[in-house]
Amino acid sequence: MKILFLGTGAADWPMEKPRFGDHRWCASALINDDLLIDPGPCVPDAIYRYNVDIRKIKYVIFTHRHSDHFDEKTVEILTSAGTKLIEFSAGEEKQIGRYTVTATEANHPTCVPTVHFLIDDGEKRIFYGLDGAWLLFSEVEEIKKKPVDLAVLDATVGNKKGDYRIFEHNNIRMVIEQKDSLEKYVRKFVISHMAESLHDSHDILARQMKKENIETAYDGMVIEI
Repeated sequence: MKILFLGTGAADWPMEKPRFGDHRWCASALINDDLLIDPGPCVPDAIYRYNVDIRKIKYVIFTHRHSDHFDEKTVEILTSAGTKLIEFSAGEEKQIGRYTVTATEANHPTCVPTVHFLIDDGEKRIFYGLDGAWLLFSEVEEIKKKPVDLAVLDATVGNKKGDYRIFEHNNIRMVIEQKDSLEKYVRKFVISHMAESLHDSHDILARQMKKENIETAYDGMVIEI
């Protein structure tokens, strides 16, 4: 299974990439070139930048309708190219082409409903957990049913202490705690959805997370599992 991170940022990053320095587009991911997670406003530019053939994107699913994850114009572009938009409710499992996709309820109370996804292509299984704070018990029970090869976790709040957003997004300490609790069931952990205003540079963050055996996603990163 191949995962291309089209964007790895929270909503506070500017839409236009600067010529120099760190930048992240709104969080979105493409699985095996044909399954898109979250049709946010940056997806068309990311498709162009990373040479994605839009005609190969057969399906698009979305976690929630916050504007950085779901953009009507992006949906129109995708569906005009033949992509099928598929909506999930928490607890639903659907067969989408070669994928078995299970939606779990997410801890993201500023946008209800919000779901996370377990995606199984018959060989590999991933968990995509953006947006959200602490994983709910029901999600953990789904993860434990079958080994997960890759888990993508929300890391919006960074290392900042005392930030109210921890009630709907993770900080780094929360990510590490969940990783330590789940590593019996999950082979590889990656963080995404980093807020510009709450994080140091990518290099500093990546060095910190490497010590915890957690990878830090960046725009255009490809992971093969």
